[in-house]
Amino acid sequence: MGIRRIPLEQELGARGVSPEAITSAHSLATKDGLGLLEALRRTAGVDSLALARSLSALSGLPILEAVDLERVDVGLVRRIPLHLARDQGVLPLYEDGDAVLVAIARLDALTSLDDLRMLLGRRCRPVLMPHDLLQNVINKSFDKASRTASAVMEEIEDQDDEHHDDLDLDADLLDDPNQAPIIRFVNSLLTQAIKEGASDIHIEPFEKELAVRFRVDGVLYEVVKPPARLQASIVSRVKIMAGLNIAEKRVPQDGRIRTRMAGREIDLRVSTLPVRHGERVVMRILEKGTVFNLDHVGMGQDTLEAFRRCIRLPHGILLVTGPTGSGKTTTLYSALSEINSPDKNILTIEDPIEYELRGIGQTQVNPKIELTFASTLRAHLRQDPDVILVGEIRDVETADNAVQASLTGHLVFSTLHTNDAPTAFSRLSDMGVEPFLVSSSIVAILAQRLVRRLCDHCKKPHHPSMEELRGLGLGDNAMTTLRQAMARGMTIYQANGCKECLEKGYRGRSGIYELLSVDEEIRALVSTNANAGTVRAKAILNGMRTLRDDGIRKVLDGVTSIDEVARVTQEDVIELD
Repeated sequence: MGIRRIPLEQELGARGVSPEAITSAHSLATKDGLGLLEALRRTAGVDSLALARSLSALSGLPILEAVDLERVDVGLVRRIPLHLARDQGVLPLYEDGDAVLVAIARLDALTSLDDLRMLLGRRCRPVLMPHDLLQNVINKSFDKASRTASAVMEEIEDQDDEHHDDLDLDADLLDDPNQAPIIRFVNSLLTQAIKEGASDIHIEPFEKELAVRFRVDGVLYEVVKPPARLQASIVSRVKIMAGLNIAEKRVPQDGRIRTRMAGREIDLRVSTLPVRHGERVVMRILEKGTVFNLDHVGMGQDTLEAFRRCIRLPHGILLVTGPTGSGKTTTLYSALSEINSPDKNILTIEDPIEYELRGIGQTQVNPKIELTFASTLRAHLRQDPDVILVGEIRDVETADNAVQASLTGHLVFSTLHTNDAPTAFSRLSDMGVEPFLVSSSIVAILAQRLVRRLCDHCKKPHHPSMEELRGLGLGDNAMTTLRQAMARGMTIYQANGCKECLEKGYRGRSGIYELLSVDEEIRALVSTNANAGTVRAKAILNGMRTLRDDGIRKVLDGVTSIDEVARVTQEDVIELD
């Protein structure tokens, strides 16, 4: 192998990279003190594949432009630290004859082959790979190579080892080949939860065992049952990571873990609670960098257009209702992200702040120092806001302040715990807010639930009988609509289960929505303290699509199943009007 003495710029030019892009890379290298190769990677107009092909032409090394992840030997991957792979830009792929094929993205990575040869005990043969592709393969390979919590627990039980070595929280969760078994178990638990898309991890002590469950797509399922003797070790490990007092086991504690997994920044809110057989731990998983977008929450086009009109009104109250875990925060964050612009002053009051929103002032309440929703809202009104998000209206003081804010020219977003949109009016009246103030301040109420999406890889057609539909609590109108749809050739699907969805039949969630826009007729009813049933009937007559309507339409669109809609709307009979 001989390196050709031809300038890299000449090779890049032959592959379509413009002289302007090369000049920009030189300027960036000089300005930031970078090597030319790194500067080229950061410069727009320099294609990663063109750069790899140029390096291949100069060095004589073969190039690998695509890789089958199934061929990557996870046994080889497990033998090297993640930081070595990332920092040096090297990854052992698989055995190729008498050597291990090693992917590199730059020529100076050749100096790392001696280290790899020592770690792997085999001769290494380098092959060039585009930088973007290599980084993707590194993340996915280490993700694949990470062991499940069950596998690590089996190892712990075999070794009967209960070390408590400290974990470097700045390290990546996948980069832990030499850590003690309890630490490896907790790390594998977090890694597996993140990989499976879990929102929460529950660690629950019982008399003879410790149960670990994940909440995935809103449903809890059991993952592993470590022996009860390991309970103190596992809980202590989590408490150390969260910065909690491991000696205090009598009172609840709250903390936070900040870590990384496969290059992604992850926040975990940790809550401990003393119970009969020890301490119960729940960890809420929050991924930093989450992008909020109204186009992705699952609203029907007509609902989405009406909701977008509401969030651009100059003043008034927009309420989002639903039980805990129904996606209210995601909807409101998506709305704020859409209207966020330099000409708007947007402030939020939250308990707690779950995600950081760029360009928005976020305040976390703290009742211990009398920083409540109501007191913070009063302070926010002195900050010249255009839009205020109040995390939740919990009492009459907060409700009154929100009403006054809306009547003095502010747009207020907030949440309320009610089953549907019309009930929100009576809920505020029950708190003590005058009906005429409720009717004059609220511009719209959005009720929502989350339904699990059918797995696209394994969902199967289903032809439910009338008896089956009645057993699910579907009303006559809903059954008639479904039967008519099937008669027209529309297919209804049900869950099945495959490896892609971990045999659950569902993968991901989508919202179902009920948007009640307040017009003059609704306002007149609310001001006279009409009951929720009367308001609901008028709203439906004026075109409101109910939660059940929206759910059944998602069934007909193949998004979810009848069972799932029945599960999340079980407090009502499902009807289509």
